[in-house]
Amino acid sequence: MAQKINPARRLFIIINTIVLSFAAIVAIIPVIHVIMASFMHPVTLSQTYGLILWPKDFSLEGYAAVFKTTQIWTGYLNSIFYVSCAVILGTFLTILGAYVTSRRGLFWNRYIMLFISFTMIFNGGMIPTYLLVSKLGWIDSPLAVIVPLCMNAFNLIIMRTFFQGIPESLEESANLDGAGRLRILFTIMIPLAKASIAVIALFYMVFQWNSFFQAMIYLQSQEKFPLQLVLRMILIQNQATAASQGSSGGYNRLLAESVKYGTIMVSIIPMLAAYPFIQKYFVGGVMVGAIKG
Repeated sequence: MAQKINPARRLFIIINTIVLSFAAIVAIIPVIHVIMASFMHPVTLSQTYGLILWPKDFSLEGYAAVFKTTQIWTGYLNSIFYVSCAVILGTFLTILGAYVTSRRGLFWNRYIMLFISFTMIFNGGMIPTYLLVSKLGWIDSPLAVIVPLCMNAFNLIIMRTFFQGIPESLEESANLDGAGRLRILFTIMIPLAKASIAVIALFYMVFQWNSFFQAMIYLQSQEKFPLQLVLRMILIQNQATAASQGSSGGYNRLLAESVKYGTIMVSIIPMLAAYPFIQKYFVGGVMVGAIKG
């Protein structure tokens, strides 16, 4: 016999479904607009106002203008390298920090976590950070882009909460069998935390992929620019070219608008392609890491 749902629970489900559906529509519509606009002819795009749900005049001129710059492939490779390093190093450091701070016997554990949580609200500031990076000799070095983004307090707290939810008896049994801390971490804790680790890796991947401000400040050589900085450069160059030609550069001004949508799509396609492979871990990993067992 099917269990009856409490009326209050049913009302909550209905309201929750409506609110989440509305939020999903609000989030998806701008993406659809950008996708459709990126495939429209520049002239037609300039004559179209409001929301675009289907390309009226199919064209790839915007993408052609983006990809004619050979540096975009270097930007892709640089971004993949930066993201790979940040994900591997950041996830590894987060696991180590979360495991250590999740142990009850850690001296001054509460104060350490208070200090880590404090960094979520306040940081050293842009100028002190720049001076530190400069003193380390990391100006125009990939280290300036990778290392500062390799630890996030929020990610550490999620992993720490998951480790705290693992029964201590499991670790005690491993200790009785002669296992040390590192062996327990790598053979017991990490295999149990696959879902949370996948979520943490996704957070680091998205954050590093979308980051361009640090690269803009610290990197000087164009061959080291990540994709986002290359796309920004392409967009600015197209807009500057159109503006410099004045009234005679009407088509270039229209093309600059298509290039804008094309650069947006080029930057989000890799993340859209990678997300489905991690989605099955996402909800479970966040929930497991957010609720202390």
